[in-house]
Amino acid sequence: MKVGFFITCLVDLMRPRIGLAAIRLIESAGFEVEVPMAQTCCGQPAYNSGDRATAQALARKLLDEFERYDYVVMPSGSCGGMVRTHYHELLADDPELSYRYARLQPKVYELTQFLVEVAGVTDVPGRYDGEVTYHDSCAGLRELGIKQQPRALLQHTGAKLKEMAQCEQCCGFGGTFSVKYGDISAAIADEKCEHIAASGTGAVVLGDLGCMLHLEGRLRRRGDTTTRVIHIAEILAGEA
Repeated sequence: MKVGFFITCLVDLMRPRIGLAAIRLIESAGFEVEVPMAQTCCGQPAYNSGDRATAQALARKLLDEFERYDYVVMPSGSCGGMVRTHYHELLADDPELSYRYARLQPKVYELTQFLVEVAGVTDVPGRYDGEVTYHDSCAGLRELGIKQQPRALLQHTGAKLKEMAQCEQCCGFGGTFSVKYGDISAAIADEKCEHIAASGTGAVVLGDLGCMLHLEGRLRRRGDTTTRVIHIAEILAGEA
């Protein structure tokens, strides 16, 4: 079966190796992967900022590019939540787009959700000899129910998971929130950094690059140059 891979803006521009790791995982699970080269954004930044027209245009573009695939997979609960949860309301005024979206929506998955719930993965290429803690990104957790899937997959790498305090608490990024409310965002990130440090693992794993960049940047600004911040795709693919 054929998977359309939505790489996401941040991964494409900032950490393309995460996308390559995710593709490797999907292919190792026995699926053919295609990456539509004209893809851009899921529309979430525009949607969250009240620019409905731009968000709708981007949603239509995504439909045009991905509706032909058996599955659509993205290495981000944030983008996955936007497409799988918010497109319904965003496209509600257009009967044609609503119909097309209703057919696409059940095929959209965040990476770990796809590997566990669709592919039934019981082994992964990566091995990790050490302790890690896990940060639950807000959108993946609350909009898609991403909680046990990454933890189940981490077990296959040999990593020892130590849960941090308040692992479900926001990291403070929140997309445009971190731009509009920088001081609040930094304070929330500081609290999360303290929980990561208290876990004693030296490594935090997570599934959204926005959260990853935010926490990594805050850790470094606080003088922590050693704690590793790893995307789940990288550790599962053996590229951490």
